[in-house]
Amino acid sequence: MSTVSAASSNNDTSPPESAGNVRPEPIFREINAEQTDEIVEIESACMNCFETGVTRLLPTKIPFFREVVLMSFKCDHCGHINNEMQSASEIQKSGIRIELVVQSVADLNRRVVRSDNSSISIPEVELEIPVQSQKGEVTTVEGIIERTIAGLSQDQEKRRIDHPETAASIERYIERFHRLKEVTTPFHLLLEDISGNSFVENPLAPAADPQLKTSYFTRSQQQNEQLGLYEQNHEDQHLLKPIAEDSWPIENLHGEVLQFPTNCPSCQAPCETNMKLTNIPHFKEVVIMATVCGACGHKTNEVKSGGGVEAQGVRFRVQIASKEDLTRDVLKSETCSLSIPELDLEVGPHALCGRFTTVEGLLVAMRDQLDGTLFHDSADVATKQQMQRFLDTFEDVMNLKRVITLVLEDPAGNTYVQSLSDDDSEPDDKLTVERYDRSYEDNEDLGLNDMKTEGYEQKA
Repeated sequence: MSTVSAASSNNDTSPPESAGNVRPEPIFREINAEQTDEIVEIESACMNCFETGVTRLLPTKIPFFREVVLMSFKCDHCGHINNEMQSASEIQKSGIRIELVVQSVADLNRRVVRSDNSSISIPEVELEIPVQSQKGEVTTVEGIIERTIAGLSQDQEKRRIDHPETAASIERYIERFHRLKEVTTPFHLLLEDISGNSFVENPLAPAADPQLKTSYFTRSQQQNEQLGLYEQNHEDQHLLKPIAEDSWPIENLHGEVLQFPTNCPSCQAPCETNMKLTNIPHFKEVVIMATVCGACGHKTNEVKSGGGVEAQGVRFRVQIASKEDLTRDVLKSETCSLSIPELDLEVGPHALCGRFTTVEGLLVAMRDQLDGTLFHDSADVATKQQMQRFLDTFEDVMNLKRVITLVLEDPAGNTYVQSLSDDDSEPDDKLTVERYDRSYEDNEDLGLNDMKTEGYEQKA
């Protein structure tokens, strides 16, 4: 569930400055224990004693996730403390649903990032925390349970006097949460965020976690309105209006580089994205977008399919054993997932954006993402050693000391891998292409099950 630099990204975030030209500093930096310069302090009223306290704000980036603002309030008069987290990234295209099976006490230490728009449930104890009932926070699974216990224990002393039966019932319910922390039997933690800005740590990263299941869903109109996303009801109010027929020929679009303002995905500074429609030989038309940030030097390139969803999904298996194998051109769409079976590595479709690169470019992007987004300060020694061993193994792959198979699976069928065979009659022995029929779940993820292709102009 993380932001990934493109294969052509420049890891040096400090390109030379011209004389007299001082570049602005990135707003969001990788989280670390020495982030003190970015902390902003403001005076604010204490909600407990109404005296003046201090709120500290820290914009930062969560590894394997995205940008957030950490807020901490402390009142020196009454000692009241309050910590919150606000998402600083844009609302995602889809909502996210995360299911974690807690099987051991170690699972209670998994980090959890949840926004204001997330709901949490634990079916085993009939717990449901609805959307926008609690502030966003960076916590752990145990922290969620502890916060629930603290909320239930509030006013228990008064309740025991005024309503002893209700107090006794709540005490029995609280005891169930204490037993939950002992993990005598496995239980499920279900987190659903309609904004898509929540996250549960995978301690086995970059390998897949069998206890952690992540899926995405399309928001309903009611959920969009809950997030403040409204649709215009009248055609004359639309921001984008259709152009007249033949006023912009497709030939002109092929030769035109369009620009539009956006924010840098790394530091959120204002920058511009260049977009161009081009034709990939032996494939189809695609839209290539490139962004260069003048504040931090971050570079990205992204590819969007210029056509529709294919009738079948496609699966490529590429054996990587020589330098020639690393030079294959690859067009990876945003719906394509990657895996390397020999390393037990799986990369979901939302982790790496669509891009036009090479096999080596994909491997470099995967390595840089893993190396640059680890919890360097807060990770335990075992986690650091595990990640370092994996990065060493990945380096052996890059140096062709190990033969691996790169699997690209795209249910939309909009991914392409170059064949190194010039003669179409002679197959490429190191490249296997498989077409397959999508499952109901694949169509659901692509939004095809609810797509109406006939009579769509009529209101439902």
